Amino acid sequence: MKGKNKKLKKVLILGSGAIRIGQAGEFDYSGSQAIKALKEHGIKTVLVNPNIATIQTSDYLADNVYFLPLELYFVEKVIEKEKPESVLLGFGGQTALNVGCELSKKGVFKKHNVEVLGTPVKTILDTEDRDLFVKKIQELNLKVPTSKAVTS
Repeated sequence: MKGKNKKLKKVLILGSGAIRIGQAGEFDYSGSQAIKALKEHGIKTVLVNPNIATIQTSDYLADNVYFLPLELYFVEKVIEKEKPESVLLGFGGQTALNVGCELSKKGVFKKHNVEVLGTPVKTILDTEDRDLFVKKIQELNLKVPTSKAVTS
């Protein structure tokens, strides 16, 4: 986290994108609520969301909206231009999580000094990998249903 005395000024939000599996309406709602909450605290918001038909992209919400694909190349260009201090990955569904993890893996966040707020990338990766997730649950001495990966 940023130092407790350092106030956030600008946050990038990876939006809900196209309405398809992994990017459903609930992410549009939660993302729009995140934008509202940040603005109530005087924090500028930058949204990347290619879907003009979402609440998130309404002109009264985010300070700056980029109607660009949720892809590494485009998000990095927005980071370079906007210079946000932080990013939120958990308000855009599976695609936003994937792009956020890829940006982290490629060192984009580190290169541009962008902090991931909320769920850390490592935790996202731990929960995305089913085998690793089961191991983490077992480390906590919790029960987990027996499962097996299949291909057909």
